[in-house]
Amino acid sequence: MSAATPPPDTGPPPAPPPGAVPVYNVQPPGEQPKRKINYIVVYGHSNLLYWWPVWLMSFVLAGVTYFEGDQMAVVPRDTEVRHDVQIDGQPRDALLAPPGEHFTAPNEGRPTMPGMTVSRNNNLGVLFVATLLVVAIASTILLRGLVSLVAVVILITLVVTFALFGWWNDILLFLGGLDIRMNAAGYLAIAIPLFIAWLLVVCVYDRQHYIVFDQGQIRYVQEVGDSEVVIQSEGAVVEKKRNDVFRHWLLGLGTGDLVVRTGGAHGQAIELENVINVSRKLVVVNQMVKEKAVTVE
Repeated sequence: MSAATPPPDTGPPPAPPPGAVPVYNVQPPGEQPKRKINYIVVYGHSNLLYWWPVWLMSFVLAGVTYFEGDQMAVVPRDTEVRHDVQIDGQPRDALLAPPGEHFTAPNEGRPTMPGMTVSRNNNLGVLFVATLLVVAIASTILLRGLVSLVAVVILITLVVTFALFGWWNDILLFLGGLDIRMNAAGYLAIAIPLFIAWLLVVCVYDRQHYIVFDQGQIRYVQEVGDSEVVIQSEGAVVEKKRNDVFRHWLLGLGTGDLVVRTGGAHGQAIELENVINVSRKLVVVNQMVKEKAVTVE
């Protein structure tokens, strides 16, 4: 076996020029290489972003209602319920229409069959109404700090506790015999259009309103086709507004309102509402405002 030929001696490396500062950028062993970001796009969103619990709860309640499989029929007023009626030699419960009334389908002339799938438990209707009201209020009225969180958590706790103990039937009966129910098709009639609208708005429409933080520049686009405002990033300050705890943390899963204040004598403020993952983006944006490019893990 022949020995390996040693590399030729090239001598010592050339001396650096006077005044040079040595820079060492050696990648440590096993460390993943960093990628350089030259720009970042930050999108604002409308308040429809926070309505996902409504369509999600509607899908869940529709599934539960279909799983129970109970049917409800529309009957004339003053219809009586008779128990243990002998039919074909067997005792059965029956609905007795008032004199002159018939169980017929409108404009079809055939016997009406129960065709609406409805849960016999009105807790489902109470949960849907509570979800709708909480989301509508939380996404419309902005309460900074812990006030909104405390109020909404107490409301949700009361609704769920009353449902678990079955108290809503007694409470609604005391309030005048209220009975909150919706058939499975009714839940889907809300869930499907709302989900489609939510998907189109969040993924398409809202992406027309954004800010691009480029190397040394800030480009603001309010909507597609609108004029683009280009601002120098020097002296700009990017900050996040104080959170609405319930809206931004629980419904938004980490959203927030971002404000860009430009420098100079005629500085202006640009605001993007409901930015997703705002804390992570704020760190990168603030570093990009100070530097021409930033490297992130």
